[in-house]
This record gives sequence, structure tokens and C-alpha cells, in this order.
Amino acid sequence: MANMPISEMRLPPHLAHLLAARRLDTAKDVLSLPEVELMSVLDAGLPTTRAAVAHVSEAACPPCQTALALLEERVRLGGGGRLATTLCGLDEALGGGIPMGKLTEVVGPSGIGKTQFCLKLALLAALPEYYGGLDGRVVYIDTESKFSSRRMIEIGQKSFPQIFRQEGLAQKMAGRILVMRPTSLADFTKSLEQMKVTLLQHDVKLLIVDSMAALMSLENEKATAGFRQHPLRWALSFIKSIAEFSRIPVVVTNQVRSQSNDDGYHFSFEVDRKDGNNCAERFDSHLIAALGIQWAHAVTVRLVFESHSGHRFIKVAKSPMSPAVAFPFVVESSGITLLSDEGIDVTGPEITSIRCQGQNVLAR
Repeated sequence: MANMPISEMRLPPHLAHLLAARRLDTAKDVLSLPEVELMSVLDAGLPTTRAAVAHVSEAACPPCQTALALLEERVRLGGGGRLATTLCGLDEALGGGIPMGKLTEVVGPSGIGKTQFCLKLALLAALPEYYGGLDGRVVYIDTESKFSSRRMIEIGQKSFPQIFRQEGLAQKMAGRILVMRPTSLADFTKSLEQMKVTLLQHDVKLLIVDSMAALMSLENEKATAGFRQHPLRWALSFIKSIAEFSRIPVVVTNQVRSQSNDDGYHFSFEVDRKDGNNCAERFDSHLIAALGIQWAHAVTVRLVFESHSGHRFIKVAKSPMSPAVAFPFVVESSGITLLSDEGIDVTGPEITSIRCQGQNVLAR
């Protein structure tokens, strides 16, 4: 609940206005400051400061639950409240699929299959429950114009031919997916502010942002270094609050960037293909997730899409349900298919590394 917006806490009006005026937007913003520093920021006395901390703490603190209550809730929700990916090995590792009420990150180089994965998830969330779906609507925020209705329908026809032969079902599934294409951070912010109303009115069961890094890279070109973190912090807090309060899965894709200082590249799609294999070799060992450490700590599940040893892999790099494990996969007309449901254990530095071998991925 650290990311709970102050605006949703129903604080006394004078405290709500005071915190908003000081740009303290979430519970974390207030509670992470020492008392003396918070007094300085608020320009208020000790009683007012302590009253603000007390009200925010009470509003943000989740109610206590016993282990038995949590177990009963998981049984009631079935699968622990998760969206199954239909990739059996991955679903087993994640305890049933993509968790609801949590932020799941899909990170990897351009062309590796992140959007293919998201399209399949969107389709699964829209499918009727008796076919294993969530029977709901999907909000798909497409910041790079990569969403393809034709490709999603193809995935559906190949994955569920018995379903998509039915008259008008393909059109019905496509009609359940709301695509937004913000062209700036301001547009994205406006979309998020309207999101909760949309979730309530339209029975939304999945939110996808593809991709967050592309949006932030445009914003960073305009901003100075000192102001770059605030837009990301606000967006991150709001996205997490949507997941927590709406109890839906939220999936956000992230790009990779070069860690080395001498290659001149920032994101994988900026690699100059003229450099050939030497460039690919340099790029292989210096990839890290974009958006930084604050973002990495905020996500509950991190799925790394990478390429090495002649295969593409989905790696569960961070999850409270699973140790680090990787699954080889291919992209087919039916979407992503695992080559084996038996995961490969990942240890040591390989857990946090992101590998992209050769041009077979970067050039696509």
C-alpha cells in the first residue's frame, strides 16, 4: 500500500490540500521522510506533521490477515487469482499464471517476443470463462504502435480453432480490447487518471502498458537529469495503485539498454545494424533493464526475454512464488510456444543478466 495515492485516502481537507500543495502524492512520499524533514517540507508545526503521518498511516496500512485467511482466499479465487498464460511450465513456476493485483514486468530487447506475449494475454483475458479466459475487457496502452488486431486474431485462430470458428466470436473478442495510443507523457497521465472510471464501468480484467520505457525515453529527451525521476515515480505509483485496488493483473513491458559507457547506445533498438557481429558480441554482455532500480524494486514479477545458445528464453528472474528458472521458446503463428515445460535452473549473476546473442533478434 506504499503507493496508495493521497487523493484516495479521504483525509481531512486541510491535510489533503497541504500534502497536495507540497507534491506529496503517495503514502510512501509522506512516510519515508523523517519527522523533522517532513515538518520542513510541509512548513508546519509538530502537531500538524504528526497528524498527517497518523492519518496517512491509518489509510495506507493494509488490514491484518491470518495465514489461514490467505489460504482460503486463494482457494476461493481458484489458482490464487491469476491469469493463466497457457504456457504450462511458466504457469506452474508462477503459481498459476500472471498474478492479479500485482505489477508484472516483461523485459527484453526489441523483437524478442514481448508484444507477442502481451497479445496472447490480451486474448486470454477476453475469452469466455468456460474456455479458460477471464471473460472481461482489456485496456491495452500501446506507446509504440505495435498492437496488431490482425496478429491477435491469427493467434486466436491458431490457438483456439474450435472457438474462433464460431460466427462472430473473433469480432466479439477484438471488440473487448480497448487500445490507447498516448503520444506523450501528458497523454499517458491523462489516460491513467481516467483509468479507474474505465475499469469500473467496463469490467476490465487486464491492463497492459507496452511499453513504459519508450514513453519515458521521449520524456527524458525533454527533461534535465534532476527532473527525470518524478514523472516515472508518479506513473509507477498510479499503475501499482490500479493493480492493488482493482485486483486485476497489470503487465508492463520494458526495454533494455547498454550498461557500457563506450558503445554510445542506450536502447536495443538503437543498435546500428551496420556494425555486424562485433556489435552483437559487445551488446550481448552489457544489457540491463531500462527505467532503473526504483522500477525494478516496484515490480512483483519480472520476466526476462533473452536470447543465447541458439534459443530464445523466458526467464523468471523475480517472483515470490518461484526460484529463478528459464524456459526455451519459439514464436509461431499461434504465438509463443515453450520448447519444454521443464525449466532450467538459473543461478548467480545469470539471474539478473539479460543476454541477446547475435542479430537474429536485433535485426527483426
